[in-house]
Amino acid sequence: MDAINNDPVLARLIDQVQTARAARGTLEIRGHGSKRFYGEAPRGAAVLDTRPLSGISSYEPTELVVTVRAGTPLEELEAALAGKGQFLPFEPPRLEGEGGRGTVGGMVAAGLAGPARATAGSVRDFVLGATLLNGQCEVVRFGGQVMKNVAGYDVARMLAGSMGILGLICEVSLKVLPLPVATRTLRFQLDQAQALDKLNAWGGQPLPLNASAWWNGTLLLRLSGARAAVDSATAKLGGEVVDDESAASFWRNLRDQRDDFFQLAATAVAQGGRALWRLSVPQTAAPLAALGGNQLVEWGGAQRWLLSDAPAAQVREAAQRAGGHAVLYAAQDKAPGVFAPLSPPLARIHRQLKTAFDPDRVFNPGRLYPDL
Repeated sequence: MDAINNDPVLARLIDQVQTARAARGTLEIRGHGSKRFYGEAPRGAAVLDTRPLSGISSYEPTELVVTVRAGTPLEELEAALAGKGQFLPFEPPRLEGEGGRGTVGGMVAAGLAGPARATAGSVRDFVLGATLLNGQCEVVRFGGQVMKNVAGYDVARMLAGSMGILGLICEVSLKVLPLPVATRTLRFQLDQAQALDKLNAWGGQPLPLNASAWWNGTLLLRLSGARAAVDSATAKLGGEVVDDESAASFWRNLRDQRDDFFQLAATAVAQGGRALWRLSVPQTAAPLAALGGNQLVEWGGAQRWLLSDAPAAQVREAAQRAGGHAVLYAAQDKAPGVFAPLSPPLARIHRQLKTAFDPDRVFNPGRLYPDL
């Protein structure tokens, strides 16, 4: 990551931060703007554009590590990995923005993952190191470029899901994996309770499960791994085998939130009255039938998408009773707050971290919580 310290693009960004800091101003960190809808409403007085800070700094396929700058388009990174038979196992969504379909910096800052998250891990699980421009105009480095380098490792991971409130992610090193040898998708006609029962039963068996999605009476299950393991699981589980082209299209659209459920949700949210919630609960949680609405279940039951006009307090209480929490993912009215309220000790830690990294409150004010 040494080359980034002498980068003229980074120097211009530092100048912009220094100017904002001196003027007691604020900055909205933005790449493609594809996740600008997510989190609390942006309040930065000026835009800090990450797109010029792009490119793959280093890539060692034999070491399964890539180091890439924040403004690099996700599509560019994934194409380079695919060329070497590798990929990002957590399947970051490519969402449509004004400037493109997502950058690496936005991927880390938002912390969103796709269909395979429950089995492959989250964004933070694959972050090995990062370079950050903090609110004091210091370029600081955390972690490294190999798994055994643990110095500062947790700080680098902490940037995943931070919504940019700690500073500008300049560069990140990520662990990557080889593409699976075989993949197959099975379809089952089940109601939600039956689907959850099946998923919980299968989850306790040595099966190459990779992703699942239930909606409107249909469960789709993706198997991934060695060909013999996938063939054996197919024979054992039954169901209808989905042709490869249709399966690939479905999982890609689900990853990018462009499938039928999310199109329905986008229309409903735009019309007002309903909101899209993302509920994180234990995989063994029973169906949240009392909430009604339209529900999509992913991650073996651990992620429940809810399109509903139910009051925020009711949704959050139901998620808490199930042992989880709820995020107001998309809505016209975000007055109830986007992320789950923090306990006083956690809120204090969040404030202390913000003060340590960005004492003048320059970066992305209020994007994670209104008072940060």
